[in-house]
Amino acid sequence: MRLTRRITAISAVGAALLVLGGAIGLVAVIESGEPGNAARGVKLWANYCDGCHKARDPREFRDDQWRVTVTHMKVRAGLPGQDARDILAFLQQANNPAPSAGGAKPARAVMGGPGDPVAGKEVYNAICVACHAENGQGLVAGVPDFTARGGRLAQSDEVLLQHIVNGYQSPGSPMAMPPRGGDPDLTDQDLRNSLSFIRRQFEG
Repeated sequence: MRLTRRITAISAVGAALLVLGGAIGLVAVIESGEPGNAARGVKLWANYCDGCHKARDPREFRDDQWRVTVTHMKVRAGLPGQDARDILAFLQQANNPAPSAGGAKPARAVMGGPGDPVAGKEVYNAICVACHAENGQGLVAGVPDFTARGGRLAQSDEVLLQHIVNGYQSPGSPMAMPPRGGDPDLTDQDLRNSLSFIRRQFEG
């Protein structure tokens, strides 16, 4: 009887160690490799997560809680390690806003010539759609609705281009738009083109 109890206790401890080891291994996979990229993460959120979870406020959980959640969903949804890290970076971004530039004057967008809405459609569908959605009404909590009368598109091109170039967080929004939509390779002309498409497509 004593031997049976001892074997049972040893088995229970062994099982617990296996579970703990597996959990530690999963956390290691999440935290190892290339750091997460929030700009990629928002697109991956739309591709992987939105079908079940819909748009959610990234401030819903603390950083450590998001880490546990994404670690769990990596297994449930079969997420590759880098994709999981990118999604985690996006979800944690709202809890860690970028520090103030200390009053430094932000870079200004070069106004240049008129934008090309045809070329802008390609930029929008490649970059902007991840947050702003195909219908322009926003996919993620806090993203402005381009179709709203008197909304974001009531502002001038100069103001909107400033927001696109430098990044912008709307008052009360849980997340900020990263500079140049998260793609530093986009030129000022690309941004003018995308804004031209947005106005043609969504402005009432």
